[in-house]
Amino acid sequence: MMMSLFSMFDPTSVMKIPFNWLIMLISLILIPLNIWKFNSRFSLISSKLTETMNKEFISLFSKNILVKGSTFLPTSLFLFIMMNNLTSNFPYTFCSSAHLVFSLTLSIPIWTSLMLFYWLTITKSMLAHLVPTGTPMVLMPLMVMIELTSNFIRPMALAVRLTANLIAGHLLMALLGNTFNPSSIFWVIVLLIQIVFLSFELMVAMIQSYVFSVLMALYSSEMS
Repeated sequence: MMMSLFSMFDPTSVMKIPFNWLIMLISLILIPLNIWKFNSRFSLISSKLTETMNKEFISLFSKNILVKGSTFLPTSLFLFIMMNNLTSNFPYTFCSSAHLVFSLTLSIPIWTSLMLFYWLTITKSMLAHLVPTGTPMVLMPLMVMIELTSNFIRPMALAVRLTANLIAGHLLMALLGNTFNPSSIFWVIVLLIQIVFLSFELMVAMIQSYVFSVLMALYSSEMS
């Protein structure tokens, strides 16, 4: 039994090298490329998923900023987070996406680069977004402060949403694992509950990666 439920999130290291973080590179192996292998069922599913997500992000982006290659970043972000979320549900793996270091490293640089790009290219439109239409003159300074605070909080909210959902799911899986006792007469019921919850966690892993990438695209699109 674990000394602490949160010990499952502690990265282990050998010679001060955190090898558990290297599991993030597994996405480069699991995502097939045509130059690595011949077409298989997995590669066809991956191609179909990529095509579907590309169409989804095209509909989300504003026509003012949609150019060729605009959907490459959110699609890659979706696949990368999804692979990390899915692999973390199996035994003897490390859940890197359940750490704020992982999610903040993704959200803050992307959001900062988008904000710099928009403020330098469409400054007037960005200034107009700070004051909603119909705002009284007295409330304009307050609305500017609220909108600026909202923009600063958005990347952190994205990161916390991803991390909190994965931490909650893995903690419940650990609790269910500690209650499993083969000598008990209810072990079959506990096993069935664990299987159902594992299936639910696999769905959550895909949904959270979709939510993260879609919200990033929506936030960037509404600024234009």
